[in-house]
Amino acid sequence: MIKGYIYIITNYNRTVLYIGVTGNLRDRMLRHKVEEGSKFASKYKNKYLLYYEDFPDMKQAINREKQLKNWHREWKLNLIKELNPDLKDLADDWFDEETLENAKAGFTSKDQ
Repeated sequence: MIKGYIYIITNYNRTVLYIGVTGNLRDRMLRHKVEEGSKFASKYKNKYLLYYEDFPDMKQAINREKQLKNWHREWKLNLIKELNPDLKDLADDWFDEETLENAKAGFTSKDQ
């Protein structure tokens, strides 16, 4: 069984929220950090991890993602602020500059 994660990311000004689901949060965040995560997230420069939950299987994560996507923005912000009141990027120290540069070059070359 594949473990699942839901996550909420935002842009620099914390004005746009994006909710996603993945089986590998670290890899998915690396893609978002170099703006290769999704068209919506890239368009709005959503690459700052505000919140995540892990689940023992992907089905539970998908169900939670669907639930959260139906919530009002205020409810989502209240959920985030319970664990991250300052809206800090939880993945800020996950990758060094070299990793980010290599990822950007690697993702770009694969897409061409």
